[in-house]
Amino acid sequence: MQPIEISATARSDAPPSAVFTLLRDGATWPRWSMFSSFELERQGAPDPLGVGAIRVFVSPTRCAREEVVELVEGRQLSYVLLSGMPFRNYRADVRLAPRPKGGTAISWQARFAVERPGTGWFWRWVMRWALGSTARRLAKAATDPAILAAAHASIAAAGAAPAGAGA
Repeated sequence: MQPIEISATARSDAPPSAVFTLLRDGATWPRWSMFSSFELERQGAPDPLGVGAIRVFVSPTRCAREEVVELVEGRQLSYVLLSGMPFRNYRADVRLAPRPKGGTAISWQARFAVERPGTGWFWRWVMRWALGSTARRLAKAATDPAILAAAHASIAAAGAAPAGAGA
């Protein structure tokens, strides 16, 4: 079975540091994404929100457990799915790049195989919608001062370095 590859893009008027702050801080995701709750099941090391962190995101229909596997300050967050969806070998890479006239280009790419043959078409459609929606919501939320303030407070409470401090 061939792996499924999905990509979504969005543009934000916020700088990459603001977008990265929200991407990294799962605690604020319920404020701007489709997820209704978040739990940091395991902290990463040395950065509590970095590589090795296990993040649990709950939606009305799913509970996804993800592990952060790569973090490039202000530019990239990559994760693998541990459980919660009928996929194998799921990995997503979210890359941020400054736009020439300001703001941020967001690229969200995922690759996975489905567990049940014949369901690939369905999961391709669902995940294309989910990643696109999440990227667009992230882009918009990064321009909201209240959400950014909540993210900075959450990051400080987790004992993680703030964005721009070399996470």
